[in-house]
Amino acid sequence: MRYRPLGSTDMSVSEISFGTWAIGGSWGRTSDEVSLEALARAMDAGVNFFDTADVYGDGHSEELLAKATKGKEDQIHIATKFCRAADIHSREAYRYEAVSAFCEASLRRLGRERIDLYQIHCPPTAILRDGEVFHVLDRLRQEGKIREYGVSVETVEEGLICLQYPNVRSLQVIYNLFRQLPGDELFPKANEQGVGILVRLPLASGLLTGKFTEQTTFAPDDHRSFNRNGESFNVGETFAGLPFEKGVALSRQLSWIVDGRSNMASAALRWILDNPHITCVIPGFKNTSQVEANLAATDVPSFTAGELDKLKQFYKNEVKQYIRGPY
Repeated sequence: MRYRPLGSTDMSVSEISFGTWAIGGSWGRTSDEVSLEALARAMDAGVNFFDTADVYGDGHSEELLAKATKGKEDQIHIATKFCRAADIHSREAYRYEAVSAFCEASLRRLGRERIDLYQIHCPPTAILRDGEVFHVLDRLRQEGKIREYGVSVETVEEGLICLQYPNVRSLQVIYNLFRQLPGDELFPKANEQGVGILVRLPLASGLLTGKFTEQTTFAPDDHRSFNRNGESFNVGETFAGLPFEKGVALSRQLSWIVDGRSNMASAALRWILDNPHITCVIPGFKNTSQVEANLAATDVPSFTAGELDKLKQFYKNEVKQYIRGPY
C-alpha cells in the first residue's frame, strides 16, 4: 500500500481507502458479519482511512467502524459527515448547537474522543457562501472534538467557494472516467492551497466495473433503483448522473482500458490514482472480494499520455452531454 499526505494536515492516508455507504445502507442487502470481515481485510492490506456519514444506515456504518477499529484508533483514520440528518436548507442545521450535537452523536457511535476529519455533507451552495458553518467547525476544532474538517461537494463551483476558507483541509468530490470536469480547475487550485482531494464514486455506482447490462436490476432499497433519476437526492450521486442504459453503453466503449490491467474496475481506479492532485480514492464495498478487487488497482500499469488524451476526448465527445444534475 502507498500513502499520500492529506493536504497540509499531518495525516498520511492510504491511496486506496474505502467509503462505507454501501455497508451502512441504500445499496441493497448487507450482512454485518461480511462487512466486518471486509473491513478487517482492508486494514490487513494497509488501508488506514475510512469515510462514513451519520446518515449511512442512520449511523450503522459508524457503529461498524467502531467495532472494526477498536484498539486501532491511533492507527486508523476515520472521516465522517454531518447535516443530512436535518433539513439541509435550514440555517439552523449549521449553527453551533446543531453541529455540536451531530458531532457528539457520531463520536458516541464511533467510540472515539475525536473525529479525524469532519465533513459537511453536500450542503446547499448558499450555506457555503454564507460561511457561518466554517466558524462553527473552527470552534469544534478548538474544543478538540475534531482534528480537521472538510466538505463533500456536488459541484466545481462549491469546491471553489470552499477554497476561500483557510481552514478547509479537504474536498470530497465525485470524479471518474465519466465525470472528469473537477480535474480541470478545481484540483490544481486545491493542490496549490494544500487541500486534499478525496474521490468518491470512482466507479460510477458500478458502471465502471463493466459488469452491468441494460437488463441489470437492483433491489428497491438500493439507490440505483430509488434515485436513478434523482428522485431522492442529487442525480449525480447515482451512475455519475448518466441515464443507466446510456452509462452501460458507454462503459462498453471503454472496454479497451482493460488491456494489460486485469479488469475494468482496476483500470478505472488507476486512472484516478495517476492524477497527482488526488489524495485517495474511496470506493465502496459490501464484501471481501470487492475490497480485494479495488486493492488490485495498486498493481496495474499507469496510462500512457496517448491513452490519457483518448480518455479525455471520450469524455468531451461521448459522455459530457448526457450527464444530468449540477456538477
